[in-house]
Amino acid sequence: MTPPASEADLAEWVALARAPRIGPVTFFQLLDRFGTPGDALAGMASINADMDAARREIDDVRQAGATILTAADPRFPKALSHLSPPPPLITAIGKLDLLNRPAIALVGARDASAAGRKIARQLSTAIGQAGLVTISGMARGIDGEVHAASLDTGTVAVLAGGADQVYPPQHRDLYEAICQQGAVVSERAFGHRATARDFPRRNRIVTGLAVGTVVVEAAERSGSLISARMAGEQGREVMAVPGSPLDPRAAGTNRLIRNGATLVRHGADVLEAVSGQIGEQHAFSFSPPMPLDPSFEDEPPGGDLAARILEALSPTPMPISEIARASQCSARQCAALLMELEIEGKALTHAGGLASRA
Repeated sequence: MTPPASEADLAEWVALARAPRIGPVTFFQLLDRFGTPGDALAGMASINADMDAARREIDDVRQAGATILTAADPRFPKALSHLSPPPPLITAIGKLDLLNRPAIALVGARDASAAGRKIARQLSTAIGQAGLVTISGMARGIDGEVHAASLDTGTVAVLAGGADQVYPPQHRDLYEAICQQGAVVSERAFGHRATARDFPRRNRIVTGLAVGTVVVEAAERSGSLISARMAGEQGREVMAVPGSPLDPRAAGTNRLIRNGATLVRHGADVLEAVSGQIGEQHAFSFSPPMPLDPSFEDEPPGGDLAARILEALSPTPMPISEIARASQCSARQCAALLMELEIEGKALTHAGGLASRA
């Protein structure tokens, strides 16, 4: 492939990639047949490409300080270029060098338990300290924990909508931090709001950027299992964190392990699993993760705190401080509501400041 040599060439590349009914497979078939996007547009009158929209997109991207990387660009992620087919282009904000560093994808449940959130942070911290980048989808739950824990060492958020579209809205601050310290990427056009069909495409990019994918928590039917399947199809290592058979959020991960995924308990397991793909250029060492003990004096606006605490509980007893952190409240608030939930038969408190779902 020849990279676009001019502004007009880039606009034709974008226009063809954004044309209705032109997916990655058709895009590269046309490129093989005609040689360039411009020749494809000229030779196929049936392609309804919008050149004006393509030019506006390029202008919007540049004004936002972002970059369009075509699949022919030398800066295009090498891991994505090995996909069959790769995305014709991606839009990136932030540190582009992160896109070509060895990376691990970590995905999991949006309604994650406190235990799942904790292991996601620990894994991400260890992976970052080992010199690898973390990849995730910036969803609430496991994804958010992954990005927040590895901001300082390198993290990439892959969005289902355009790279300028923050979703979920409560991750606005996290999004801004990733733009500054990490990288945000998307296959979709600037300004595009995600629809249901965009998330499988996002998941393909998440797993495609990484040498391996770790699933932390996943129910029997979840997008995380789709990501695991895609990772396997892409020839990437598939890993999963085991969980209690009593917790539905562990049903998917336990099944992955039963079907051959690598069981991981901590960062060392992850790095051992992918060491062959990464090579010897990285020296792996691990230290305990930094303690995270936020203090929430007042309940954040929106949502039912009792419902958030119940969501954070799992059959495995966890420290109340961890449950409070996952629920975004103070330990005192959490303990008080856990008492009410125990009275209602929904929670159990245990010796040593632990609590679990009843």
